[in-house]
Amino acid sequence: MSSSAPHRIVFANEKGGTGKSTTAVHVAMALAYQGAKVAAIDLDPRQRTMHRYLENRAETENKRGISLPGATCEVHDGGTAQELEERVARLGEGMDFIVFDTPGRDDELARHAATEADTLVTPMNDSFVDFDLIGQVEGDSFKVKRLSFYAELIWEARLKRSRATIEQQRREMDWVVVRNRTGHVEARNMVRIEQALRELSKRVGFRVAQGLSERVIYRELFPSGLTLLDKGHLGELGTSHLVARQELRSLLNSLNLPMPGKREPQLELA
Repeated sequence: MSSSAPHRIVFANEKGGTGKSTTAVHVAMALAYQGAKVAAIDLDPRQRTMHRYLENRAETENKRGISLPGATCEVHDGGTAQELEERVARLGEGMDFIVFDTPGRDDELARHAATEADTLVTPMNDSFVDFDLIGQVEGDSFKVKRLSFYAELIWEARLKRSRATIEQQRREMDWVVVRNRTGHVEARNMVRIEQALRELSKRVGFRVAQGLSERVIYRELFPSGLTLLDKGHLGELGTSHLVARQELRSLLNSLNLPMPGKREPQLELA
């Protein structure tokens, strides 16, 4: 894959309920709002959350007679890694980014997508149940005692990518662990999670970013397919919604994605 190929952003976590699909949709739409050409692949043919979200968005556009920034999205229903790569090549032609939403369970194609990511985003709640996906801690000290299978998988993939970067013109993989829903976490537990993440990040090399807080509006937006960025189509927004939009803006900045230089933003993310 050459440097001219679309930048692959893979949202992956083998545990459900971490806000993965919500984060993936909002990041994809934020990129579209900034003028990027975005495609998406939903790797969960049972839930199809991202695909359904964007279907709802298209229906809202038709009903209201409006035009919103969006992304072409397809569901990949099983098959081999080679078949997935063929779809990526077709769907990603002429695109700046291709966003993958993976299922919240162990899945062969999700693992393949994760190891081929340019930016791997792993959303997690501030819970040691979620932390267990990437590392295990001691019961008394909360010190990290070993990497999880998933962390070892990504570590090996990053090493392999590093060796191939120069000769195959591959990008280095950037792994970002995103802490979602931190607003409802007890302070002492939050500090323990922070310390464990800091310790593990030194071993594995991921970055940590602040994600999206738990907010009812995210569930309310799904039927219309709208996002917090669709100002003028959401009605009256309260202060918490404006804060949520700022959270999204901060997350996008933290991901440090290679924005296309010649695209005109469709709307500022203020």
